[in-house]
Amino acid sequence: MNKVSPSIWHKSSYSNGSGGNCIETSSILAGAILVRDSKHTEGPVLAFPRGTWRLFLDKVREASWG
Repeated sequence: MNKVSPSIWHKSSYSNGSGGNCIETSSILAGAILVRDSKHTEGPVLAFPRGTWRLFLDKVREASWG
């Protein structure tokens, strides 16, 4: 996969930079969300269909509040 500009990646505002397990996301590709490890930005990038990503976020929210 081609490199994505650093300005295109977004990290959660809940990420405090204390070395935790954080990811960054990018929506530069039509129909997909890209995900990478924020501490290893040169590492692999995963691509998820937008619908799959939305379902994942919904389940995370359910687990957080349930």
